[in-house]
Amino acid sequence: MDDFLIIGGGIAGVSAAARLSHLGRVTLLEAEDHLAHHASGRSAALFEPNYGLPPVVALSLASDDHHRRANGGVLSPRGLMIVATQLLRDAFEHEAAVMNLARISPAEARAMVPILRADALEHAAYAEHAWDLDTDKLIQDFQREAKANGAKVLTGARVTAIRRTSAGWEADTATCTHSARIIVNAAGAWVDEVARMAGVAPLGFTPYRRSMARIPAPGGHDIRAWPMIFGAGETWYAKPDAGALIVSPAEEHLMDPHDAWADDMVLAEGLARYEEMVTEPVTRLLASWAGLRTFAPDRVLVIGHDPVEPAFFWLAGQGGYGFQTAPAASRLAADLIGGGAPELDATTVAALSPARFG
Repeated sequence: MDDFLIIGGGIAGVSAAARLSHLGRVTLLEAEDHLAHHASGRSAALFEPNYGLPPVVALSLASDDHHRRANGGVLSPRGLMIVATQLLRDAFEHEAAVMNLARISPAEARAMVPILRADALEHAAYAEHAWDLDTDKLIQDFQREAKANGAKVLTGARVTAIRRTSAGWEADTATCTHSARIIVNAAGAWVDEVARMAGVAPLGFTPYRRSMARIPAPGGHDIRAWPMIFGAGETWYAKPDAGALIVSPAEEHLMDPHDAWADDMVLAEGLARYEEMVTEPVTRLLASWAGLRTFAPDRVLVIGHDPVEPAFFWLAGQGGYGFQTAPAASRLAADLIGGGAPELDATTVAALSPARFG
């Protein structure tokens, strides 16, 4: 029997496997044929620690040192800009204040991103405190740590049934039955389904689709130094990526858990909003995809023992913050499971606990 059985091989599950491997025997089960297949493999890969509600920001800030220093770090400079027309001034002012961005002139914004339209851009704000995050390296670093401590990481291992036993849990896959004292539910969009399988009350998680398009560098520009750009009200965003530009309509469309794909009409509408602010039209796509961002009812992560079934541990509801919060979220999970004193303050720990849902 293992000590910990982790269900889900995205960044939440893999980082938890690394932390818990120091405390006991770990098996991680991922339904797909490789890790980070769903939301974790479709991330915008940005570390912006001021983004999100206060408990999310606390996790992001507590993850900063790990992102910068562990295993050589995973961050590289990017920067963040918000742009707006006059009609979106209120949304612009709010978001610039929340994310601590400094107002710059439209001319300064166009000097940084020359395709911004002079006749449309009325408001701009910028800050350097946003970084590209090497998501693949972070996954691999945590996986390497887990395996070095004897953890088993199994892919193509979809859980089909879960049973409570006198000693803990049993979970069936197509080829094997796994047993453990504690289940860690890190199943992304499927966390409520895993809970139901285990006879644990679901908490009401909601998956939302977000689509992405990859387009050639606009106008042949060298875009490597461009910041990530948000349209005010998060009506679209764009981010340089390996010589091309990723553009998202930033939609939140309610979905059932599934292997998501981009909706052509939603992409077209989002690209049209992007085109309203730039001089270069989108003439072709290099690729498109979508992922599910799964939120708890209050849009804050859920990290803690189930209040009714304490051998069932929730590590869920990462939404769009999974990678940037993973070091601190997994550390908190290990502290709570191992009985250690959390590094985070008590107010934040309570705000993250599943007990907040009564």
